[in-house]
Amino acid sequence: MRAGNPAATPARGFTYVWMLALLALAGIALSVVGPLWSDAVRRDREQDLLRVGQLYARALREYQRNGPGSVKPYPETLEAVLEDRRHVGTIRYLRKLYPDPIDPSRPWGLMRDSSNGIRGVYSTSPLAPLRREALDLGDVKLPAARSYQEWIFAPPPPASSSSP
Repeated sequence: MRAGNPAATPARGFTYVWMLALLALAGIALSVVGPLWSDAVRRDREQDLLRVGQLYARALREYQRNGPGSVKPYPETLEAVLEDRRHVGTIRYLRKLYPDPIDPSRPWGLMRDSSNGIRGVYSTSPLAPLRREALDLGDVKLPAARSYQEWIFAPPPPASSSSP
């Protein structure tokens, strides 16, 4: 133990108080930045959903258009757009089956036509999209939605060929 004047010894616990203050400031900073980061991640996933959904809609349209014969069915499985073996050579409309960007653990929802062909895909996530207005993505038109399940990525119906 040191002998001497207690007023001359430095105050103990000073570093501890500063560390607590720094931790409090870091917590406040994270509480401000956290929601912004979370929104950025959701925005990126939503953008990926729009991109991947368009890829599926194009692949389904091309599969249906390129069908041999006069009856042009949609595929019965998503795997069929990876390798279309209805022709002499194999045709690929997608490189791989993409997972749902919003929730990769969930399978895609499938919109089927009357002959059980896959006419479109949609996310099965019940979350509300950040973009709630109707979207025109060229070939795909999406309605104003309250959940991602309402965005169905399907090609437009084939134009009926009528002869004059």
